[in-house]
Amino acid sequence: MSALGVQFKDPDLLLSALTHRSYVHEHYQTSLQPNERLEFLGDSVLNFLTAQFLYQTFPQRGEGELTAMRASLVRTGMLARFARLLELGSFLKLGKGEEHSGGRERDNLLADAFEAVIAAIYLDQGMEAADRFLLPYLESEAARIVVHGLQLDDKSRLQERVQSERNQTPRYRTVSAEGPDHNRVFTIEVQAGGDRLGVGVGNSKQAAAQAAARAALEYLDSLEAQGGKAEGPAAT
Repeated sequence: MSALGVQFKDPDLLLSALTHRSYVHEHYQTSLQPNERLEFLGDSVLNFLTAQFLYQTFPQRGEGELTAMRASLVRTGMLARFARLLELGSFLKLGKGEEHSGGRERDNLLADAFEAVIAAIYLDQGMEAADRFLLPYLESEAARIVVHGLQLDDKSRLQERVQSERNQTPRYRTVSAEGPDHNRVFTIEVQAGGDRLGVGVGNSKQAAAQAAARAALEYLDSLEAQGGKAEGPAAT
């Protein structure tokens, strides 16, 4: 992939980063590993490099602002956007079911692949190479944040609101995970102080958690409008 700007010493690392588990399940004789382990490592490398970038770039901003900026830069939708700029979707190795269900355009698959690619670069060439690869994306998006302000996702908005109004931190719990591997459906609820604030459903845990946070914000709005009385939140 010339778009990465990286010449891999071990090309199998890149191939594994782009291999979804559904492909491995259908091609059991392949020597390629699914990208889940690389995605796990890439998540940590991404968070470290993003935190380092923000710490060095914005010396006047406090912990709270830096945390919110990092959350915006590493959220699923943003990583999927970076992956689309690289056209990673066209290079993914998917099983037939995942392919037919639109996996090449699904945000969570694209975000996972982007994180896996970061890990592959890190393992192949070290942290500096991973940093060089990631830096243009961080710089571009950070510049947008400076100009247009920080656009918080629903989870971040809910956390700020609950901490401000209740002095508590929202907690997310997976209620259920159903369906085949290529089309899982997750149900997640968010609580604060023992109160269930919202329930969300999505094709990834991240999407379901965002949906739960969105439902919680709507519930808190209705609670406030009715003077503190509202029916329990519904799933979205």
